Amino acid sequence: MPGRVCCCCAALRPRYKRLVDNIFPEDPKDGLVKADMEKLTFYAVSAPEKLDRIGAYLAERLSRDVVRHRYGYVLIAMEALDQLLMACHSQSIKPFVESFLHMVAKLLESGEPKLQVLGTNSFVKFANIEEDTPSYHRRYDFFVSRFSAMCHSCDHDPETQTEIRIAGIRGIQGVVRKTVNDELRATIWEPQHMDKIVPSLLFNMQKIEDIDRIGPPSSPTGGEKEENPALLAENCFRELLGRATYGNMNNAVRPVFAHLDHHRLWDPNEFAVSCFKIIMYSIQAQYSHHVIQEILGHLDVRKRDSPRVRAGIIQVLLEAVAIAAKGSIGPTVLEVFNTLLKHLRISVDFELGDRRSSSGSATFSTNSKESDERIVQNAIIQTIGFFGSNLPDYQRSEIMMFIMGKVPVLGTTSQSLDTSHLGDLGTRRIQIMLLRSLLMVTSGYKATTITNALPPPFLDPLLSPSLMEDSELRQLVLEILHNLIDRHDNRAKLRGIRIIPDVSDLKIKRDKISRQDVSFMKKHGQQLYRHIYLGCKEEDNVQKNFELLFTSLALTTIELANEEVVIDLIRLAIALQDIAIINEDNLPMFNRCGVMALVAAYLNFLSQMIAVPAFCQHVSKVIETRSLEASYFLPETIFKDKCNLPKSLEKHEKNLFFLTNKIAESLGGSGYSVERLSVPYVPQVTDEDRLSRRKSIVDTVSIQVDILPGNNTDDKVDNTEEITFEALKKAIDNNGLEEQEKEKRRLVIEKFQKAPFEEIAAQCETKANLLHDRLAQILELTIRPPPSPSGTMTITAGHAHYQSVPVYEMKFPDLF
Repeated sequence: MPGRVCCCCAALRPRYKRLVDNIFPEDPKDGLVKADMEKLTFYAVSAPEKLDRIGAYLAERLSRDVVRHRYGYVLIAMEALDQLLMACHSQSIKPFVESFLHMVAKLLESGEPKLQVLGTNSFVKFANIEEDTPSYHRRYDFFVSRFSAMCHSCDHDPETQTEIRIAGIRGIQGVVRKTVNDELRATIWEPQHMDKIVPSLLFNMQKIEDIDRIGPPSSPTGGEKEENPALLAENCFRELLGRATYGNMNNAVRPVFAHLDHHRLWDPNEFAVSCFKIIMYSIQAQYSHHVIQEILGHLDVRKRDSPRVRAGIIQVLLEAVAIAAKGSIGPTVLEVFNTLLKHLRISVDFELGDRRSSSGSATFSTNSKESDERIVQNAIIQTIGFFGSNLPDYQRSEIMMFIMGKVPVLGTTSQSLDTSHLGDLGTRRIQIMLLRSLLMVTSGYKATTITNALPPPFLDPLLSPSLMEDSELRQLVLEILHNLIDRHDNRAKLRGIRIIPDVSDLKIKRDKISRQDVSFMKKHGQQLYRHIYLGCKEEDNVQKNFELLFTSLALTTIELANEEVVIDLIRLAIALQDIAIINEDNLPMFNRCGVMALVAAYLNFLSQMIAVPAFCQHVSKVIETRSLEASYFLPETIFKDKCNLPKSLEKHEKNLFFLTNKIAESLGGSGYSVERLSVPYVPQVTDEDRLSRRKSIVDTVSIQVDILPGNNTDDKVDNTEEITFEALKKAIDNNGLEEQEKEKRRLVIEKFQKAPFEEIAAQCETKANLLHDRLAQILELTIRPPPSPSGTMTITAGHAHYQSVPVYEMKFPDLF
């Protein structure tokens, strides 16, 4: 009988062996002998120094029974080990644990599924025991490898396969719980362990994704979670990530990328998205930026892959950013945007490269690649916009400046994206996509003052002439301006260009214009007017352009208009009307009528906003006359699909136009300062007009200087300076003088930085003495009798009064 020995030898055997032998019955079906097990337990507790020998002897019996396939006795031995392990808590348990783990390893190495499950269950029980002191020499490398292999079981029997996989996942969970909290032990966070654990869990999690694609399963109960490898693996994965710290976060995340790459799970990317959602919600919030950095790094690694793979990675980044933006994302804000903008340029480069390589032979595959690259670009824009819109205002303003600095603008020296090799088409694509990104970032941005929303380093490139060469670019610029100017959410109420019968029905919200906003309009108002003015003169304008221009004028009136700005806006509106009437730019008839409709819609809105009855009456009368005689001058008619356009505008009567003298008369009676209305509006000429590839406005208009009329209103002042060859030569010479002045200033600064102190002090003293002498000469002028009473002046110095001295005889020497 395997469980007993003869009576002669029994007395000679050690007591612990006799106690161990007695727990095994003659028939293994009878199970563990409980009475003898209690004796063995009492003996082990009373004499803990014998535990290691008890464990070694049990391990010897178990190994022998495993080899002989006596699985009944194997079960009894493991049950005895489990009871001893749970009962004994002392320093002497360490050697016993080594024997225990050796027996578990024997079971896991066997090819019998039942023994593998048995060994896993025993290990899980051991993992739940809290030891008083750690064992620094103990390693779990074998268990990590074995449990990971069990997670990939491919047994031909589905039930057995599921049972082994569940055992492997529970084993990994036990290893994690046993080792993860003690930093002094052999850690499982090392890459060689994580590269086995994480893919094993993801492999089982992936199975539930495959099921979901066929049909969504019903909500699992508690029992089903224990029997479902996918749900158990997900819980274990969450637990593993939740225990990750700053130093080992990257080791836990990198195997995820390797698994997704190996199994090609970026396209489609449903499983990849769900994985990173689990990661972002499981880790501690302060470590979110580590995950984002890893995704960005992987995007750089896979930058040459197919567009759909890159789009899948960017989609994952979007989901991760959406979760991280709610908490702390650390120092990765600019890194995220910089990397995304770099990949945006790469995507455009790929798209244009495919188009150039297939020029003349358009194929389906080429069109497919282009559309795939558009998917990548849209994913990048969506990610940039979503990330930016979830940042706090102080960070969002920095991101706005950062993105605007990347927009290729002609004539600027900003750190824009390199588009030199992309050509005009590529540059335009980059401009459009960056502006679309900027539009999403500015959505919902509410600045306390307009200066914070539109600082000069941001406003100047945004309103650059090079961004006005394309209709779509102009639309994006105007929409960005609307996001930043509209601080009371009035834009939706102004959508669509139309004649508004009663503006009060819109319930427009507005505050009193602040001092900072008044200062902004004095400094930068002309830039806004100029952009609107030039935008109306573009030949490729469509209805949407006119609608956005109307909204721009209306929002400027609501948010930034005081009496002075109102006068400027009226001057601008009259100048726009003159564009359509005079037509120096040879605009199509639709554009001319569109500008007339824009002016009518805006002056109707403005007159009701400032509520001057005479002004409202004049505007209403003109609109009423147009509706009867020239309805194509109104937005409701001109922007219809079929509208009969006039052949010319020269024969129209004055009662169809808004007249400056009538407006000035109506506003003057209400206390407005209307002197400036008599001065026609002409946009400022900037340096960018020389650099722009568009037709410069200096080619079509004269430079006019606003000169207010004096007391004598009959005098006519010529306020126009014609552009001649001499004037242009003078402007070029002035540029040369500016360069010389800059060089002089540089030399002076360099001298003060490098010259000896004694030399600088002596030179300053000499100039001071010279200045003192010259001033003394001025005050000691020789008094000569005046030749005539005219042309004289009196000099007063201190309390001394000097006689009249002819002005032409006074000599003021050059002081410097």
